[in-house]
Amino acid sequence: MKKTTLKEIKKGEMFTLKPLEYPKETQVYIKDEYLRDEKKYGCIKWWDALGNWRILKGSTTVYTDFTF
Repeated sequence: MKKTTLKEIKKGEMFTLKPLEYPKETQVYIKDEYLRDEKKYGCIKWWDALGNWRILKGSTTVYTDFTF
């Protein structure tokens, strides 16, 4: 598990908001587009690409390199 910030990971990369080695499907997000109006990043839940969006700051701590 690797701790980093949202702005440092690539678009399309999966992450969690908590340090979980084996996250559930509902705890995994995918980084999407940078929203210029909001000055934040759009993120979608892995299991529901159609409806569950979150808008997070680039400085948000995220966790990558987990077993999924």
